[in-house]
Amino acid sequence: MAETLFADGFKTTPYWQDTAPAVPLPNTALPSEIDVLIIGAGYTGLNAALQTAPQGLGTLVLDAEHPGWGCSLRNGGQLSTSLKPSFAALARRYGRELATQLCQEAQASLDYMHAFSQEDGIEMGLKEVGRFHGAHKPHLYKKLEQDCTAGHPVWTTDTFMVPKAEMARELGTDAYHGGIVFPHHCSIDVSSYHPSLLRKALAAGALVKGTCRVLSIERLGTGFQVLTSEGTVKAGKVILATNGYSGPLSPWHQRRIIPIGSYVIATEELPTEVVDRLFPTDRVLSDTRKLVYYYRLSPDRKRMLFGGRVSLSETDPRNSALKLHRDMTALFPELASVKISHGWMGFVGYTFDTLMHAGEDKGLFFAGGYCGSGVGMASYLGMRIGQKAAGQEKALSAFERIPFPTRPLYTGTPWFLAPSVLVYRLRDKLGI
Repeated sequence: MAETLFADGFKTTPYWQDTAPAVPLPNTALPSEIDVLIIGAGYTGLNAALQTAPQGLGTLVLDAEHPGWGCSLRNGGQLSTSLKPSFAALARRYGRELATQLCQEAQASLDYMHAFSQEDGIEMGLKEVGRFHGAHKPHLYKKLEQDCTAGHPVWTTDTFMVPKAEMARELGTDAYHGGIVFPHHCSIDVSSYHPSLLRKALAAGALVKGTCRVLSIERLGTGFQVLTSEGTVKAGKVILATNGYSGPLSPWHQRRIIPIGSYVIATEELPTEVVDRLFPTDRVLSDTRKLVYYYRLSPDRKRMLFGGRVSLSETDPRNSALKLHRDMTALFPELASVKISHGWMGFVGYTFDTLMHAGEDKGLFFAGGYCGSGVGMASYLGMRIGQKAAGQEKALSAFERIPFPTRPLYTGTPWFLAPSVLVYRLRDKLGI
Protein backbone atom coordinates (compact mmCIF):
# COMPACT_ATOMS: atom_id res chain seq x y z
CA MET A 1 0.00 0.00 0.00
CA ALA A 2 2.78 2.43 0.97
CA GLU A 3 4.67 1.75 -2.23
CA THR A 4 1.73 3.08 -4.26
CA LEU A 5 2.43 6.54 -2.80
CA PHE A 6 5.69 6.81 -4.75
CA ALA A 7 5.38 8.26 -8.24
CA ASP A 8 7.04 6.52 -11.16
CA GLY A 9 10.63 7.71 -11.26
CA PHE A 10 10.61 8.69 -7.57
CA LYS A 11 13.92 10.36 -6.66
CA THR A 12 15.85 10.62 -3.41
CA THR A 13 17.58 13.77 -4.65
CA PRO A 14 16.26 17.27 -3.91
CA TYR A 15 13.48 18.59 -6.13
CA TRP A 16 15.60 21.70 -6.74
CA GLN A 17 18.31 19.69 -8.49
CA ASP A 18 15.93 18.89 -11.35
CA THR A 19 15.95 22.48 -12.57
CA ALA A 20 19.17 23.88 -11.09
CA PRO A 21 21.46 24.74 -14.03
CA ALA A 22 24.85 23.05 -14.05
CA VAL A 23 27.72 25.45 -13.42
CA PRO A 24 30.98 24.21 -14.98
CA LEU A 25 34.03 24.52 -12.75
CA PRO A 26 37.53 25.16 -14.12
CA ASN A 27 39.60 21.97 -14.13
CA THR A 28 42.60 23.50 -12.41
CA ALA A 29 45.18 21.93 -10.13
CA LEU A 30 45.08 22.53 -6.42
CA PRO A 31 47.37 25.48 -5.59
CA SER A 32 50.15 24.90 -3.12
CA GLU A 33 49.49 28.22 -1.35
CA ILE A 34 46.48 30.52 -1.06
CA ASP A 35 45.54 33.62 0.92
CA VAL A 36 42.09 32.40 2.03
CA LEU A 37 40.88 28.80 2.00
CA ILE A 38 37.13 28.35 2.49
CA ILE A 39 35.79 24.93 3.46
CA GLY A 40 32.25 24.50 2.16
CA ALA A 41 30.79 25.77 -1.12
CA GLY A 42 27.30 26.49 0.16
CA TYR A 43 25.64 29.79 1.01
CA THR A 44 28.08 30.63 3.81
CA GLY A 45 31.26 29.82 1.91
CA LEU A 46 30.32 31.42 -1.40
CA ASN A 47 29.07 34.63 0.22
CA ALA A 48 32.38 34.79 2.08
CA ALA A 49 34.29 34.27 -1.18
CA LEU A 50 32.40 37.21 -2.70
CA GLN A 51 34.07 39.43 -0.09
CA THR A 52 37.62 38.06 -0.20
CA ALA A 53 38.22 37.45 -3.92
CA PRO A 54 37.33 40.99 -5.12
CA GLN A 55 39.88 42.38 -2.63
CA GLY A 56 42.68 40.68 -4.54
CA LEU A 57 43.05 37.86 -2.04
CA GLY A 58 43.66 34.45 -3.59
CA THR A 59 40.51 32.56 -2.60
CA LEU A 60 40.06 28.79 -2.77
CA VAL A 61 36.68 27.22 -1.96
CA LEU A 62 36.68 23.46 -1.39
CA ASP A 63 33.74 21.11 -0.99
CA ALA A 64 33.73 17.40 -0.19
CA GLU A 65 30.85 16.96 -2.67
CA HIS A 66 29.78 19.09 -5.61
CA PRO A 67 29.12 22.72 -4.59
CA GLY A 68 25.72 23.13 -2.96
CA TRP A 69 25.31 19.39 -2.34
CA GLY A 70 24.53 20.00 1.33
CA CYS A 71 21.65 22.04 2.69
CA SER A 72 22.16 24.88 0.20
CA LEU A 73 20.26 22.72 -2.31
CA ARG A 74 18.22 20.77 0.25
CA ASN A 75 16.31 23.52 2.06
CA GLY A 76 12.75 24.75 1.64
CA GLY A 77 13.64 28.18 0.29
CA GLN A 78 12.06 30.15 3.14
CA LEU A 79 13.39 33.49 4.39
CA SER A 80 12.66 35.08 7.75
CA THR A 81 14.52 37.02 10.41
CA SER A 82 15.86 33.60 11.50
CA LEU A 83 15.88 34.05 15.29
CA LYS A 84 14.12 31.36 17.33
CA PRO A 85 14.35 32.83 20.88
CA SER A 86 12.04 35.73 21.67
CA PHE A 87 13.37 39.17 22.50
CA ALA A 88 12.38 38.61 26.15
CA ALA A 89 14.37 35.37 26.27
CA LEU A 90 17.39 37.04 24.66
CA ALA A 91 17.17 39.96 27.08
CA ARG A 92 17.13 37.59 30.05
CA ARG A 93 20.25 35.84 28.74
CA TYR A 94 22.32 38.78 27.53
CA GLY A 95 20.68 42.03 28.60
CA ARG A 96 18.53 44.34 26.51
CA GLU A 97 21.38 46.04 24.65
CA LEU A 98 22.89 42.86 23.20
CA ALA A 99 19.43 41.36 22.66
CA THR A 100 18.54 44.43 20.60
CA GLN A 101 21.72 44.09 18.54
CA LEU A 102 21.02 40.41 17.87
CA CYS A 103 17.55 41.30 16.62
CA GLN A 104 18.92 44.14 14.50
CA GLU A 105 21.32 41.74 12.81
CA ALA A 106 18.55 39.22 12.28
CA GLN A 107 16.61 41.92 10.45
CA ALA A 108 19.78 42.85 8.58
CA SER A 109 20.01 39.28 7.26
CA LEU A 110 16.59 39.62 5.64
CA ASP A 111 17.44 43.09 4.32
CA TYR A 112 20.69 41.70 2.92
CA MET A 113 18.82 39.10 0.89
CA HIS A 114 16.49 41.76 -0.52
CA ALA A 115 19.46 43.90 -1.58
CA PHE A 116 21.48 40.93 -2.81
CA SER A 117 18.62 39.76 -5.01
CA GLN A 118 18.93 43.03 -6.96
CA GLU A 119 22.64 42.61 -7.74
CA ASP A 120 23.79 41.78 -11.25
CA GLY A 121 24.16 38.06 -11.78
CA ILE A 122 22.11 37.02 -8.76
CA GLU A 123 18.88 35.19 -9.47
CA MET A 124 16.86 33.85 -6.58
CA GLY A 125 13.22 34.57 -7.42
CA LEU A 126 12.77 36.34 -4.08
CA LYS A 127 9.12 37.09 -3.30
CA GLU A 128 7.81 38.81 -0.18
CA VAL A 129 4.90 36.41 0.18
CA GLY A 130 4.64 36.41 3.97
CA ARG A 131 4.52 33.45 6.32
CA PHE A 132 1.44 31.90 7.90
CA HIS A 133 2.19 30.32 11.29
CA GLY A 134 -0.65 28.07 12.38
CA ALA A 135 -1.79 27.33 15.94
CA HIS A 136 -2.22 23.57 16.31
CA LYS A 137 -3.96 23.98 19.71
CA PRO A 138 -6.61 26.60 20.71
CA HIS A 139 -4.61 28.05 23.61
CA LEU A 140 -1.62 28.55 21.32
CA TYR A 141 -3.73 30.80 19.12
CA LYS A 142 -4.28 32.99 22.19
CA LYS A 143 -0.52 33.05 22.79
CA LEU A 144 0.10 34.12 19.18
CA GLU A 145 -2.56 36.79 19.55
CA GLN A 146 -0.84 38.17 22.65
CA ASP A 147 2.47 38.29 20.77
CA CYS A 148 0.82 40.04 17.84
CA THR A 149 -0.80 42.65 20.08
CA ALA A 150 2.42 43.27 22.03
CA GLY A 151 4.47 43.89 18.90
CA HIS A 152 8.26 43.67 18.82
CA PRO A 153 10.66 46.12 20.50
CA VAL A 154 13.09 46.04 17.54
CA TRP A 155 11.33 44.88 14.37
CA THR A 156 8.40 46.42 12.60
CA THR A 157 6.56 43.15 12.01
CA ASP A 158 3.15 44.32 10.68
CA THR A 159 1.83 40.95 11.83
CA PHE A 160 -1.89 40.22 11.84
CA MET A 161 -4.08 37.41 13.10
CA VAL A 162 -6.26 35.07 11.09
CA PRO A 163 -8.99 33.53 13.29
CA LYS A 164 -10.22 30.00 12.62
CA ALA A 165 -13.45 31.28 11.07
CA GLU A 166 -11.40 33.06 8.39
CA MET A 167 -8.87 30.32 7.71
CA ALA A 168 -10.17 29.70 4.17
CA ARG A 169 -8.48 32.89 2.99
CA GLU A 170 -5.10 31.44 4.02
CA LEU A 171 -5.31 27.63 3.91
CA GLY A 172 -7.84 24.97 3.02
CA THR A 173 -7.50 22.98 6.24
CA ASP A 174 -9.39 22.57 9.52
CA ALA A 175 -6.26 21.42 11.32
CA TYR A 176 -5.35 24.83 12.72
CA HIS A 177 -7.17 27.00 15.21
CA GLY A 178 -6.23 30.12 13.28
CA GLY A 179 -2.78 31.62 13.07
CA ILE A 180 -0.56 34.65 12.61
CA VAL A 181 0.83 36.12 9.39
CA PHE A 182 4.32 37.63 9.15
CA PRO A 183 3.89 39.62 5.93
CA HIS A 184 7.58 40.43 5.36
CA HIS A 185 8.88 36.86 5.28
CA CYS A 186 9.85 35.60 1.85
CA SER A 187 10.35 32.65 -0.44
CA ILE A 188 13.14 32.06 -2.93
CA ASP A 189 13.73 29.66 -5.80
CA VAL A 190 16.56 27.50 -4.44
CA SER A 191 17.31 26.08 -7.88
CA SER A 192 18.23 29.58 -9.07
CA TYR A 193 19.99 31.03 -6.03
CA HIS A 194 22.88 28.65 -5.45
CA PRO A 195 23.92 28.34 -9.14
CA SER A 196 23.89 32.12 -9.60
CA LEU A 197 25.85 32.54 -6.35
CA LEU A 198 28.42 30.04 -7.61
CA ARG A 199 28.72 31.77 -10.98
CA LYS A 200 29.20 35.13 -9.26
CA ALA A 201 31.95 33.76 -6.99
CA LEU A 202 33.77 32.30 -9.98
CA ALA A 203 33.44 35.58 -11.89
CA ALA A 204 34.90 37.42 -8.87
CA GLY A 205 38.05 35.31 -9.17
CA ALA A 206 37.47 32.61 -6.57
CA LEU A 207 38.75 29.12 -7.39
CA VAL A 208 36.04 26.58 -6.51
CA LYS A 209 36.73 22.84 -6.42
CA GLY A 210 34.16 20.15 -5.74
CA THR A 211 34.77 16.56 -4.60
CA CYS A 212 37.91 17.71 -2.81
CA ARG A 213 37.52 16.74 0.82
CA VAL A 214 39.44 18.57 3.52
CA LEU A 215 40.98 15.98 5.83
CA SER A 216 42.71 18.10 8.45
CA ILE A 217 43.60 21.66 9.43
CA GLU A 218 46.85 22.36 11.27
CA ARG A 219 48.38 25.65 12.31
CA LEU A 220 51.63 26.47 10.54
CA GLY A 221 53.34 29.61 11.81
CA THR A 222 50.86 32.45 11.38
CA GLY A 223 48.81 30.47 8.86
CA PHE A 224 47.55 26.94 8.28
CA GLN A 225 48.46 23.71 6.55
CA VAL A 226 45.34 22.10 5.11
CA LEU A 227 45.43 18.46 4.02
CA THR A 228 42.90 17.57 1.31
CA SER A 229 42.08 14.50 -0.74
CA GLU A 230 44.06 16.08 -3.59
CA GLY A 231 47.09 17.30 -1.66
CA THR A 232 48.22 19.91 0.84
CA VAL A 233 47.60 23.65 0.71
CA LYS A 234 49.22 26.36 2.81
CA ALA A 235 46.65 29.03 3.66
CA GLY A 236 47.00 32.40 5.32
CA LYS A 237 43.43 32.23 6.64
CA VAL A 238 40.77 29.52 6.79
CA ILE A 239 36.99 29.94 6.85
CA LEU A 240 35.00 26.99 8.19
CA ALA A 241 31.64 27.12 6.38
CA THR A 242 30.34 23.60 6.81
CA ASN A 243 27.48 24.02 9.34
CA GLY A 244 25.66 20.68 9.78
CA TYR A 245 28.37 18.86 7.81
CA SER A 246 31.32 20.07 9.90
CA GLY A 247 32.51 16.73 11.32
CA PRO A 248 35.87 16.39 13.07
CA LEU A 249 37.86 19.08 11.22
CA SER A 250 37.61 21.32 14.27
CA PRO A 251 36.82 19.38 17.48
CA TRP A 252 35.92 22.63 19.24
CA HIS A 253 33.17 23.40 16.72
CA GLN A 254 32.12 19.76 16.50
CA ARG A 255 31.24 19.86 20.21
CA ARG A 256 28.98 22.87 19.64
CA ILE A 257 27.16 22.17 16.39
CA ILE A 258 24.55 19.40 16.41
CA PRO A 259 23.84 17.77 13.03
CA ILE A 260 20.10 17.04 12.85
CA GLY A 261 18.37 15.49 9.88
CA SER A 262 15.60 17.51 8.27
CA TYR A 263 13.43 15.78 5.70
CA VAL A 264 11.45 17.09 2.73
CA ILE A 265 9.11 15.66 0.12
CA ALA A 266 7.79 17.08 -3.14
CA THR A 267 4.48 15.86 -4.46
CA GLU A 268 3.65 15.13 -8.05
CA GLU A 269 1.99 18.02 -9.89
CA LEU A 270 -1.36 18.99 -8.39
CA PRO A 271 -4.50 20.08 -10.26
CA THR A 272 -4.76 23.86 -10.46
CA GLU A 273 -8.16 23.92 -8.80
CA VAL A 274 -6.81 21.93 -5.82
CA VAL A 275 -3.86 24.30 -5.43
CA ASP A 276 -6.10 27.37 -5.58
CA ARG A 277 -8.53 25.94 -3.02
CA LEU A 278 -6.00 24.62 -0.51
CA PHE A 279 -3.37 27.35 -0.94
CA PRO A 280 -5.06 30.59 -2.01
CA THR A 281 -1.89 32.53 -1.15
CA ASP A 282 1.75 31.82 -2.00
CA ARG A 283 2.86 32.13 1.62
CA VAL A 284 5.50 30.00 3.23
CA LEU A 285 3.95 27.99 6.05
CA SER A 286 4.80 26.68 9.50
CA ASP A 287 3.06 25.93 12.78
CA THR A 288 3.44 25.94 16.55
CA ARG A 289 4.68 22.36 16.95
CA LYS A 290 8.07 21.79 18.56
CA LEU A 291 8.71 19.16 15.88
CA VAL A 292 8.16 21.81 13.28
CA TYR A 293 6.58 21.44 9.86
CA TYR A 294 7.65 23.85 7.14
CA TYR A 295 5.97 23.80 3.78
CA ARG A 296 5.16 25.81 0.69
CA LEU A 297 4.21 25.52 -2.95
CA SER A 298 6.93 25.14 -5.54
CA PRO A 299 7.75 28.40 -7.34
CA ASP A 300 5.52 27.41 -10.27
CA ARG A 301 2.58 26.62 -7.90
CA LYS A 302 2.34 23.05 -9.14
CA ARG A 303 3.66 20.96 -6.22
CA MET A 304 3.64 20.89 -2.47
CA LEU A 305 7.06 20.92 -0.79
CA PHE A 306 6.55 19.60 2.74
CA GLY A 307 9.33 19.29 5.31
CA GLY A 308 9.88 18.41 8.93
CA ARG A 309 11.86 16.43 11.49
CA VAL A 310 10.02 13.15 11.60
CA SER A 311 12.57 10.51 12.65
CA LEU A 312 13.99 9.34 15.96
CA SER A 313 17.29 8.83 14.15
CA GLU A 314 18.61 9.61 10.69
CA THR A 315 17.00 7.28 8.20
CA ASP A 316 16.34 6.39 4.57
CA PRO A 317 14.57 9.22 2.71
CA ARG A 318 12.01 6.67 1.44
CA ASN A 319 10.96 5.90 5.01
CA SER A 320 10.84 9.55 6.02
CA ALA A 321 8.90 10.37 2.85
CA LEU A 322 6.05 8.12 3.95
CA LYS A 323 6.00 9.73 7.40
CA LEU A 324 5.93 13.21 5.88
CA HIS A 325 3.13 12.17 3.52
CA ARG A 326 1.16 10.93 6.54
CA ASP A 327 1.64 14.24 8.35
CA MET A 328 0.83 16.27 5.22
CA THR A 329 -2.37 14.27 4.78
CA ALA A 330 -3.35 14.91 8.42
CA LEU A 331 -3.32 18.63 7.55
CA PHE A 332 -4.77 18.25 4.07
CA PRO A 333 -6.87 15.05 3.76
CA GLU A 334 -7.59 15.90 0.14
CA LEU A 335 -3.97 15.08 -0.69
CA ALA A 336 -4.14 11.50 0.67
CA SER A 337 -3.83 9.90 -2.76
CA VAL A 338 -1.29 12.37 -4.15
CA LYS A 339 1.99 10.66 -4.94
CA ILE A 340 5.51 11.65 -3.87
CA SER A 341 7.92 12.56 -6.65
CA HIS A 342 10.96 13.40 -4.48
CA GLY A 343 12.05 12.64 -0.93
CA TRP A 344 15.34 13.85 0.50
CA MET A 345 17.11 14.89 3.66
CA GLY A 346 19.88 17.20 4.79
CA PHE A 347 21.71 17.96 8.02
CA VAL A 348 20.91 21.29 9.61
CA GLY A 349 23.38 22.63 12.17
CA TYR A 350 21.63 23.10 15.51
CA THR A 351 23.06 24.61 18.68
CA PHE A 352 22.33 24.19 22.37
CA ASP A 353 21.19 27.82 22.69
CA THR A 354 19.17 27.71 19.40
CA LEU A 355 21.22 30.62 18.02
CA MET A 356 23.59 30.94 15.09
CA HIS A 357 27.21 31.83 15.85
CA ALA A 358 30.23 33.35 14.13
CA GLY A 359 33.75 34.13 15.17
CA GLU A 360 37.50 34.01 14.64
CA ASP A 361 40.41 32.29 16.37
CA LYS A 362 43.76 33.61 15.07
CA GLY A 363 42.88 33.42 11.40
CA LEU A 364 40.35 30.57 11.62
CA PHE A 365 36.94 32.07 10.87
CA PHE A 366 33.60 30.32 11.13
CA ALA A 367 29.86 30.84 10.88
CA GLY A 368 27.17 28.22 11.44
CA GLY A 369 24.54 26.77 13.74
CA TYR A 370 21.63 28.29 11.82
CA CYS A 371 19.12 25.97 13.52
CA GLY A 372 17.12 25.27 10.38
CA SER A 373 16.73 28.92 9.37
CA GLY A 374 19.90 29.28 7.36
CA VAL A 375 19.00 30.53 3.89
CA GLY A 376 19.23 34.20 4.77
CA MET A 377 21.43 34.01 7.84
CA ALA A 378 24.05 31.76 6.21
CA SER A 379 24.27 34.23 3.35
CA TYR A 380 24.50 37.22 5.69
CA LEU A 381 27.00 35.78 8.17
CA GLY A 382 29.04 34.35 5.29
CA MET A 383 29.27 37.89 3.97
CA ARG A 384 30.23 39.25 7.40
CA ILE A 385 33.04 36.76 8.05
CA GLY A 386 34.24 37.19 4.48
CA GLN A 387 34.56 40.92 5.12
CA LYS A 388 36.51 40.22 8.30
CA ALA A 389 38.84 37.77 6.58
CA ALA A 390 39.45 40.42 3.91
CA GLY A 391 40.23 43.05 6.56
CA GLN A 392 37.24 45.14 5.51
CA GLU A 393 35.25 44.87 8.72
CA LYS A 394 36.64 45.32 12.23
CA ALA A 395 33.42 45.48 14.25
CA LEU A 396 32.25 42.27 15.87
CA SER A 397 28.94 40.84 14.81
CA ALA A 398 26.53 40.45 17.70
CA PHE A 399 26.67 36.73 16.96
CA GLU A 400 30.40 36.82 17.72
CA ARG A 401 29.80 38.37 21.12
CA ILE A 402 27.64 35.66 22.65
CA PRO A 403 29.03 32.50 24.29
CA PHE A 404 28.94 29.36 22.15
CA PRO A 405 27.87 26.63 24.59
CA THR A 406 28.36 22.88 24.52
CA ARG A 407 27.28 20.14 26.94
CA PRO A 408 29.18 17.51 28.91
CA LEU A 409 29.58 14.20 27.05
CA TYR A 410 28.70 15.72 23.67
CA THR A 411 31.46 15.14 21.11
CA GLY A 412 29.53 15.49 17.85
CA THR A 413 27.16 12.50 17.84
CA PRO A 414 23.66 13.56 18.99
CA TRP A 415 22.94 10.52 21.18
CA PHE A 416 20.19 12.52 22.86
CA LEU A 417 18.24 13.09 19.63
CA ALA A 418 15.87 10.11 19.90
CA PRO A 419 14.70 10.82 23.48
CA SER A 420 14.40 14.54 22.65
CA VAL A 421 12.13 13.79 19.69
CA LEU A 422 9.92 11.61 21.91
CA VAL A 423 9.65 14.41 24.47
CA TYR A 424 8.79 16.96 21.78
CA ARG A 425 6.13 14.67 20.33
CA LEU A 426 4.51 14.48 23.75
CA ARG A 427 4.71 18.24 24.18
CA ASP A 428 3.14 18.75 20.75
CA LYS A 429 0.31 16.40 21.65
CA LEU A 430 -0.33 18.32 24.84
CA GLY A 431 0.36 21.74 23.31
CA ILE A 432 3.05 22.72 25.83
